[in-house]
Amino acid sequence: MVRSQLHADPLSGHLFVFFNRKADRLKILYWDRDGLCIWYKRLERGRFHFPPAGAASLALTPGQLQMILDGVDVEHVRRFKRYQRPQPA
Repeated sequence: MVRSQLHADPLSGHLFVFFNRKADRLKILYWDRDGLCIWYKRLERGRFHFPPAGAASLALTPGQLQMILDGVDVEHVRRFKRYQRPQPA
C-alpha cells in the first residue's frame, strides 16, 4: 500500500500512519534496521483527530504525531511566530 498508493519507499525510515474510518484505531508501519514493524493502537473511548488531508497523504512533524497520539486536536493548536532562517536565493 505504501508503494502503490502513497508512491513512497517503506524502507526509507519514515513512519507511515494508517487509521480506520471511525479514527479510533491506527497502525504505524516503519522499517527497523532488519524488518518492518507495525505498531497498533485501539482507543477504548474517543477518536484520534487528524488534520484534513488534501491528497492521499499528509506529512506530520514528530511533535504533531505525538499530540495526535496524546489526544490533542492539532488543527486547533495555536502556534506562535518563531525565527526562521531566510532561504538562500
